[in-house]
Amino acid sequence: MPEIVDLGAYGADFTANPYKYYAKLRAQGPVHRVRLPNGPDVWLVVGHEAVRGALTDPRLSKNWRASGQLGDGEESALFTNMLDADPPHHTRLRKLVAKEFTTRRVEALRPRVQQITDELLDAMLAAPDGRADLVEALAFPLPMTVICELIGVPAMDREAFRGWSNELVAPTGEEAAYAASVAMSDYLVGLIEARRKDPGEGLLSDLIRTSDEDGDQLSREELVGTAFLLLVAGHETTVSLLSNGVRALLQHPAQLAALRADFSLLDNAVEEMLRYDGPVETATWRFNAEPIEIGGTSIPAGETILVALASASRDPDRYSAADDFDITRDARGHAAFGHGIHFCLGAPLARLEARVALRSLLERCPDLALDVDPEALTWRTGMLIRGTEQLPVRW
Repeated sequence: MPEIVDLGAYGADFTANPYKYYAKLRAQGPVHRVRLPNGPDVWLVVGHEAVRGALTDPRLSKNWRASGQLGDGEESALFTNMLDADPPHHTRLRKLVAKEFTTRRVEALRPRVQQITDELLDAMLAAPDGRADLVEALAFPLPMTVICELIGVPAMDREAFRGWSNELVAPTGEEAAYAASVAMSDYLVGLIEARRKDPGEGLLSDLIRTSDEDGDQLSREELVGTAFLLLVAGHETTVSLLSNGVRALLQHPAQLAALRADFSLLDNAVEEMLRYDGPVETATWRFNAEPIEIGGTSIPAGETILVALASASRDPDRYSAADDFDITRDARGHAAFGHGIHFCLGAPLARLEARVALRSLLERCPDLALDVDPEALTWRTGMLIRGTEQLPVRW
């Protein structure tokens, strides 16, 4: 075994700016044995090409049940979803769900996304002191409202759902995470049963009814897992895409000015935001049942492998001046949405929400600025979702 790099030894600085540490690791090689902050020892893949290879390697399993590494709460139906499955099970689940996320269906949401954005900005701009926390005012409620309306989660339940989701993606402790998984599972079981009795509108009702040409349908457990995945992934990632993107613009005035002067750059700017400081730092864990080699490094069987999407998107072997934020660069090939069969199903929706929200925000707030010293920002814990807990702004 190679020497273990203790990421926890870097403290809060690693959480605030992991990129400089990833750069040091990449300079030494694309794969390393590391100790996670408050976590186990894993193999961390940091190089762009090695990351893309790992994300498409069929020898790396996402099936936790087959890994022998499940913890308390992880036998929950929440984890019976396509993200935690391998082919052919993954292929079947994705096929049943993908029809609900076609380009046409996502584009049809644009007017509602714009309406929600306008209402949130109306409320934010009514603040008499011209200040707000952008996470609370826009970055969180926009994607949460969109995905909950899409799935069919009542407005009165969304605050409780937010608490469970936050605990699961950025755990404060094992007991709290377990309690959140139980509460979330119980809630979704109840919601699904309610929709069976009174289907109404919404994606959840569609998923209950949906079947393929052979009559295959999602089981009760698969419905719980799929609803969990869509709800959590459908808002958590976009919250940080919006807040990280706005923060990058405000800390790079020339880039902000360029975008304000030419909104035809908006689509490219969103891709650069995803590359430069994307919302998902590392992909969910993978496991190898047999000895393998990644990036020239031999990994024994039965190990946990963590793929650093954030590191891949800053690899200078793929992007020149990779640590520069440049909304005119060709950012294609970034790893923010993953790669291969687990590429984010909701990527079109996240892009739509980001484009609508960013343009509306910049058009309505010509003097938008950070209202805090960037060094004073507090960051979400863990290595899954990357973003600050708040983003104070003024206009």
